[in-house]
Amino acid sequence: MLVLYTLTRFFKRWVPQYLSSYKTLFTILWIIAFVSVFIYQTNSIYQNNSGLPILITRPVPNLRPVVFNLTDFGAVGDGVTVNTAAFEKAVLEISKHGGGQLNVGPGKWLTAPFNLTSCMTLFLNSGAQILAIEDENYWPLMPPLPSYGYGREHPGPRYGSLIHGQNLTDVVITGYNGTINGQGKSWWNKHRQKLLKHTRGPLIQIMWSRDIVISDITLRDSPFWTIHPYDCKNVTIKNLTILAPVYEAPNTDGIDPDSCEDMLIENCYISVGDDAVAIKSGWDQFGIAYGRPSTNIVIRNLVVRSVVRTSLCPVIMNLQVVEVFWRDLRNLYVPKWSVSLLGVVSAGISIGSEMSGGVSNIMVDNLLVWNSRRGIRIKTAPGRGGYIKNITYNNLTFDNVRVGVVIQTDYSEHPDEGFDPKALPTVRNIVFNGVHGQGLRVPVRIHGSKEIPLRNITFKDLSVGITYKKKHIFQCSFVQGRVIGKIFPAPCENLDQYDEQGRLVKRSTSQNITDTDDDS
Repeated sequence: MLVLYTLTRFFKRWVPQYLSSYKTLFTILWIIAFVSVFIYQTNSIYQNNSGLPILITRPVPNLRPVVFNLTDFGAVGDGVTVNTAAFEKAVLEISKHGGGQLNVGPGKWLTAPFNLTSCMTLFLNSGAQILAIEDENYWPLMPPLPSYGYGREHPGPRYGSLIHGQNLTDVVITGYNGTINGQGKSWWNKHRQKLLKHTRGPLIQIMWSRDIVISDITLRDSPFWTIHPYDCKNVTIKNLTILAPVYEAPNTDGIDPDSCEDMLIENCYISVGDDAVAIKSGWDQFGIAYGRPSTNIVIRNLVVRSVVRTSLCPVIMNLQVVEVFWRDLRNLYVPKWSVSLLGVVSAGISIGSEMSGGVSNIMVDNLLVWNSRRGIRIKTAPGRGGYIKNITYNNLTFDNVRVGVVIQTDYSEHPDEGFDPKALPTVRNIVFNGVHGQGLRVPVRIHGSKEIPLRNITFKDLSVGITYKKKHIFQCSFVQGRVIGKIFPAPCENLDQYDEQGRLVKRSTSQNITDTDDDS
């Protein structure tokens, strides 16, 4: 029903104004392709005469030479029996064989966190649900990530992930749209009540590994970030549905590539309690010392939603799919673990703010962001160091998004007072090509500073419907760049203007003009 609602809303509001557009056919074909993913993921569900769903089990493909079923190791899928030992025995047996496939059949398989092994496929059949134990005492503690220092929410150890792996090669998590459910509600409640002593764990975290594929499953209700690949190479994430509820789901990012190289994210629906995708590479002096960038990442064909609320004033959004706490601290040192009651603002696709190892060569293509606070966000601050460069956004569609594009250089959250305020990041070579939409209050807010000026920022083919009738809604400060061709609304005076053939029409003489506000 969610997909049907989304598509109905999209066509009712968008098709009339785009029938004359040269992109009409492309847009329709993209929507059809995206719907086909959901048809594939749900084509094993039918209804009987009473209208109740009947599960039609498809044969599970043998993707490895050696195949095991979870029930071979004594697992019981009743939602009550704890199956941690069964998962551990199965993974150990696969490791002894040098690799293999573990099939998880229909049922509710309750478990504590467990580790994967190399050359392994975890296959979730239709109707399979892996359920996380809610009691944090069953979750192991791990050292802080080396590029984050003291921990993201609390100093010291952090909780591990439900499904974890380190130093692995050739790992696949896939299926016929089975579900991995983090049962995060108890974690979110304890986080708000400040009852947790350690940073919450992700749903899936793979570290120092390569050749990873996660596809064709549903992930929901993570205690913290949902998928967190850390210092990995050659990662593919595709055909996923990632969900968190509207109420009380803080920091449930969808996919957070962190110091990763050569990565593809495609054909996903993400509706979560924070950023749908957030590219990271370490935090302040710890990330600078670790020195691993996120680079060569392609993100394409995503539909995302990132709803906003404040912790002091709950807001019910019209679909009640996700919830976001908003986080927007400026020009002060506040440790992350001390701000759980402050506001947060999320976005569809973010870079940073933890980007101290550098972020480069990122391509975002065919993105629909709807009913969200912000569409695209790049965030950094003095003390981060590192760089954000060579970033390209193509074919962005914003539907009822308050602020379309944000670049922010004063996102001042720091792990401790040991950060170096003279470690200034660089932000340059960023292209926005094809930005369309309706219901935007502020299409663009790019906020550089005297310390961190923005360089070579390009806009081409931008035309959006606006709801905020004030004079300056294309907002800039300390930015050098250009506009190619005609765009709507009119660009800020900081940018050079070129015609469609790339010929200079007007040179800006006021790159350091400041025309931004915080009403976002």
